[in-house]
Amino acid sequence: MTGNEIRSRFLKYFADNGHTIVESSSLVPHDDPTLLFTNAGMVQFKQVFTGDDKREYVRSATCQRCVRAGGKHNDLENVGHTARHHTFFEMLGNFSFGDYFKKDAIRFAWEFLTVELGLPPEKLWVSVFRDDDEAFEMWEQVKELPRGRILRLGEKDNFWAMGDTGPCGPCSEIHIDQGPEVGCGSPDCKVGCENDCDRFLELWNLVFMQFNRDTSGKLTPLPKPSIDTGMGLERIAAVMQGQINNYDSDLFAAVITQLTKATGKPYRKDPAVDIAMRVIADHSRAITFLVADGVLPSNEGRGYVLRRIMRRAVRFGRALGLTESFLASVTARVLETMKDAYPHLKGASELLSKVVNNEEDRFRETLDNGLAILETELRRMAESGGTVISGEFIFKLYDTFGFPIDIVRDIALERGVAIDEPGFTTAMEEQRQRSKKSWKEGGMATMSSGVRELTQAGHKALFVGYDRNSSQSLITAIIDLHGETVDKAHPGSRVSIFCPETPFYAESGGQIGDHGEITGPRGSARVIDTITVGDGIILHEAEVESGTLARGETVTLTVTGGRRQRIANNHTATHILHAAMKMVLGDHVKQSGSLVTPDRLRFDFTHFSPITPEELNRIEQMANQTIRDNFRVATEIVCRDEAIREGATALFGEKYGQTVRVVSIDTFSKELCGGTHVAATGEIGLLKIITETGIAAGTRRIEAVTGPEAFARFQATVQALNDIAGQLKTQPEDLADKVDKLLARQKFLEKEVARLTVKLTLSDLDSLISNAVKVEGVTVVAAVIPLDSPKTLREVGDRIRDKLESGVVVLGGVFQDKAALLVMVTKDLCQKIHAGNLIKTLAAKVGGQGGGRPDMAQAGGPDGDQIPATLAAVEPLVRSILAG
Repeated sequence: MTGNEIRSRFLKYFADNGHTIVESSSLVPHDDPTLLFTNAGMVQFKQVFTGDDKREYVRSATCQRCVRAGGKHNDLENVGHTARHHTFFEMLGNFSFGDYFKKDAIRFAWEFLTVELGLPPEKLWVSVFRDDDEAFEMWEQVKELPRGRILRLGEKDNFWAMGDTGPCGPCSEIHIDQGPEVGCGSPDCKVGCENDCDRFLELWNLVFMQFNRDTSGKLTPLPKPSIDTGMGLERIAAVMQGQINNYDSDLFAAVITQLTKATGKPYRKDPAVDIAMRVIADHSRAITFLVADGVLPSNEGRGYVLRRIMRRAVRFGRALGLTESFLASVTARVLETMKDAYPHLKGASELLSKVVNNEEDRFRETLDNGLAILETELRRMAESGGTVISGEFIFKLYDTFGFPIDIVRDIALERGVAIDEPGFTTAMEEQRQRSKKSWKEGGMATMSSGVRELTQAGHKALFVGYDRNSSQSLITAIIDLHGETVDKAHPGSRVSIFCPETPFYAESGGQIGDHGEITGPRGSARVIDTITVGDGIILHEAEVESGTLARGETVTLTVTGGRRQRIANNHTATHILHAAMKMVLGDHVKQSGSLVTPDRLRFDFTHFSPITPEELNRIEQMANQTIRDNFRVATEIVCRDEAIREGATALFGEKYGQTVRVVSIDTFSKELCGGTHVAATGEIGLLKIITETGIAAGTRRIEAVTGPEAFARFQATVQALNDIAGQLKTQPEDLADKVDKLLARQKFLEKEVARLTVKLTLSDLDSLISNAVKVEGVTVVAAVIPLDSPKTLREVGDRIRDKLESGVVVLGGVFQDKAALLVMVTKDLCQKIHAGNLIKTLAAKVGGQGGGRPDMAQAGGPDGDQIPATLAAVEPLVRSILAG
């Protein structure tokens, strides 16, 4: 039975038993900052289990794509070396949210394994939590399960918890006896074998979520006990196909077959080849699915894990003799074999190819250099009897050449040596401490006493500024610069003012806070910023300008309208840019940061390469067309899940509630956003992209201006063109042609200057040679010559050396205020005078460095004024070399 058949049968079986089949969620967990990747089937239902989310169904089943590589669940290093470790795998699971419980969960699992899949009951074993008499008795009622096959195990094996606190409960696991030939050989070998052998293989874990654990560890029964199960598709597929190793199942066959053809090496003949092929087969699946879910290689977070996986795959490809790019063809094979089960892969083909080729090409040089240096170190260790690669060396390899420790670890394992991982960690930490920057802590512990009082009293502010710039409210609290609450604020004082209702937008989601005025019956204050602290507490950072403001007064809060409008222009333009980039560059583009001010907008996004000028023009044209179309900007409050299903873009890392605000621009853009926007796109007027740059691996930044600022930029550009055209005595439209002619003329003149300079110098060769000195019988020519380029030194030096037949030539000159030096030594003298060594000493005198061959060396330095003194030092330096 193939893996695809098992997946289909599983979902059909549970659909026939009243379960709603739910599509696999993304590998990037939605609205869950605690996880790097989706690593289990229950992740997308976590809030359902905690009661924070309601669904229209009470039982469901999924085949969830999962990644375990990074963070708490990290199987990366074991992949390839064991039978069942994977970075990417598929988790089959059925779930009950307060519906059925233990009895039905046991019935479903047993029936699916023994009836649907036809596994022989006499080979199956069951484990339960030691104190779970209820589950034990239910399993005893399963007639087909042979007597004595139920074991009680401890908390480590058979008790599951979502965390230190929260929902938890006992587990029951179903195991299969694969026979003593794959066991550890111990007479005590049994389910839960301490030797972790392959004989008794866990197939399915049934979690009975029936308690809530508080901070003291006390367990309280849940009002609605639930079920969470998980069975790895790769594992059950191997069992059904009579294989002991997951990698020998059909789920990996296509990639491994492709690798055997590409390398000419058979599978299952050489353990080292087998490991390499398994690593590539596993990692190519993880790469394919991660990229399809919007993860791109970078130096942090998920992107860093993806980069590690890709580079490990490339290294094992090199071990198989694959010196050219190969990973793109392998991941394309994965996509082809998996696209029917996961249709979203179909749209990722082009992106996957570009990302993989780009990353592999970038890493190839790093890999070659790093492997050569590591090989040298391993030879040195072998000669000296060393058995541990030092942490300092590993860190240098990583820090200087970007060579990953994962690859050092793999190679060390192959060579039978150890690595000093604690030493590497220490070196890394020392570097972090050296480069550590200041950062702001959050949370109640660092809040001022005034903010703590507001929080403890349960105060929150209501933002009412979406449709108005002014409103009335009550001053509930005034906090001074020391963080203490005060009753009044006097002229000149800086305070934070809290009102339960405000039209002022507090800095959030990249949009900066509003400015404006607070006016009361006895005074007024200028608001210079608006911020949020704690949970929903909006503070107006204000300076009292006249009279006093007092707690308990009713005041009028007025936002500076023109500033708010310019911010709205830029915020809506950010949404338009985001949508345009997705259309031009691909759906992998994700916002990773933004800044919206009255003067400009900044948009950070994930993308693997610089945007071409043509792409940038298309994005800008598309954005401005949308502005000219004057689409209405609509907002609505909807259920979060409904918004996501309808295609609204959510930003990872943002915390969304059950209801969200959706901002839509016709059919062009739809995003979850709490910021302020224009009523129609035409209000923006104009958008002009200023810069596009890379700010980190896999992350780029666009800066743009809109409205008056964009128009002013166009005017300034036109004025500059007119000024330049005036200076060149031509029209702006003819500037390009005029500049081309001037550059061509300049190039001709530079060549002419070079020709004349060389001619002038060469015409005086006899004079240069006649001024040579004899040092211990060696002819030495040391001269300063005029330079139009550093190449002149070489041309003149060659001519002098040829005329000398035997001797030393040292020439120096100044080019663009910098020193240039050349040393040439005829072949007969190279054993006595080494040109590279001689120039090192001379280069130091002009503040530079240099080196070269025994017969010729060049150098440069910043101190052009030291050339005469340096040339004067040649004679005594040569004398000391010959005397030494």
